[in-house]
Amino acid sequence: MFHEFDEFDEFHEGKQRMSEQQPLVGIVMGSDSDWPVMEAAAQALDEFDVPYEVDVVSAHRMPREMIAYGEAAAGRGLKAIIAGAGGAAHLPGMLASVTTLPVIGVPVPLKYLDGMDSLLSIVQMPAGVPVATVSVGGARNAGLLAVRQLSAFDSELASRVRDFQDELNAQATAKGKKLRNKVSGGNGFGFGG
Repeated sequence: MFHEFDEFDEFHEGKQRMSEQQPLVGIVMGSDSDWPVMEAAAQALDEFDVPYEVDVVSAHRMPREMIAYGEAAAGRGLKAIIAGAGGAAHLPGMLASVTTLPVIGVPVPLKYLDGMDSLLSIVQMPAGVPVATVSVGGARNAGLLAVRQLSAFDSELASRVRDFQDELNAQATAKGKKLRNKVSGGNGFGFGG
């Protein structure tokens, strides 16, 4: 019932996570044309060795399959769904309405409106049907948010998330030091009079 598309095969070639490991995260999108944006979610999950699956499940063109996917997701062992959609971006919200899993919506920017239509479609969910929403095109953060959700129940993964945060801190600290040295010529912070 679920489809694999040629565009994904090259990315997953040689990787075992789609076939041999139980996927923990489902990455779905309304069209395979969304993959260039959604691939960043897969890459973030790869960085933390979180197994995932990828599929096209269109809310408008495949409504029965979309509902079946959402209803079966938890029973198949998924722990979170990352759903990307553009335009009238109903996929994340519709999935959230038929699953108990956390759904993370990724507004996919399209030719018109720069993804603002997608953002508003995803973020304006009615009370009782929550969808976590990242920035327009923010699939990497969607992947990282899924990792954080999983790390609440996995101490080894939580440790890796802390290491990742420490690395971000070190990078930002180094950039600050470099900027201070550039502005002040190496004589302190370089701010003020």
